[in-house]
Amino acid sequence: MKPVISAVLSFALAANAGLACAQSSAPARTPLPNNDCLRISQINEWHVIDDRTAIVRAGPYQSYLVKLQADCQKLGIGNPGLMFIGSRADRATQPDRICGSAGEMVRARYQPGCAIQSLRLIDQATFNDLRSKAKYSSTTTQQPVKNP
Repeated sequence: MKPVISAVLSFALAANAGLACAQSSAPARTPLPNNDCLRISQINEWHVIDDRTAIVRAGPYQSYLVKLQADCQKLGIGNPGLMFIGSRADRATQPDRICGSAGEMVRARYQPGCAIQSLRLIDQATFNDLRSKAKYSSTTTQQPVKNP
């Protein structure tokens, strides 16, 4: 009986160690400060660079790099080609903003929601460099008036 208990205990400890290692290897999420958050209603230009990367301009001066957690092959296809969806908490407190918090997503007409991994401000030179590599683009806002 003792060998069975030892084996079960060893298995449980190994599983816990693997879980702790997997959690510690995930990148830490650092949302933007409220004043720097992306205001969805002000998006006037977006570009899909690849299946995990998009850039967005909101107004004349704020440009953002959006990294996704997984491949989203259909972003930019159809109308609207790119839509941001805040987390439930965001929609309750600041429905027009995306800050890079957990639960925020990007979607397109033919693409289910894809979780945002990170959102950060970028400078004009970086925006222009990435824009030249875009596979899909829009220079007018295609955001819905209400969140879906």
